[in-house]
Order: sequence, then C-alpha cells, then structure tokens
Amino acid sequence: MKRVTQALLLTLAGLPALEASDLVDKDSPFYYDWESLQLGGMIFGGLLCIAGILIALSGKCKCKYSQKHSPLPEKAIPLITPGSASTC
Repeated sequence: MKRVTQALLLTLAGLPALEASDLVDKDSPFYYDWESLQLGGMIFGGLLCIAGILIALSGKCKCKYSQKHSPLPEKAIPLITPGSASTC
C-alpha cells in the first residue's frame, strides 16, 4: 500500500511539469529575447571600440606634451595677508 501511495503522489506531483510543454510565453510583456539583446550589445560595443581607435589615430586630438605645466605658479600670491582679515 505504501508503494502505491508513493507512486500516486509522484504521478500527481509530475502532472504540472507535463502540462507545461512551452515554458517560454512569447506573448508575455516580461519576455525578453536575451540572445538578440546580447548580440546587439556586442555589435554596438565593437563599433564604439573601433570608432575610439579611429579617433585616437586620426590625429585630430593633439596633446601638447612639449610644455611642462606646473600645478603651482612660480610666485604664489597669498590669499590672506596680514591685516586684510576683518572682524565684525
């Protein structure tokens, strides 16, 4: 009797899986075609990479490395001088 009950329970537990033959509902608003999205993203990323390389090699962006810029000016002017700070 125990085996019959187990077989019946396993059969009843497996019925919903048998009815769900189409697991992907393409009419659902939450269905996303991930393969097309991934392919489109890879193509877009590749085009951006190629465009970046072409811009870098085109010579339109010229960096001036010949002049050496110092973060501090040669003679810094103090912002607060003695006697310039007033108290209320």
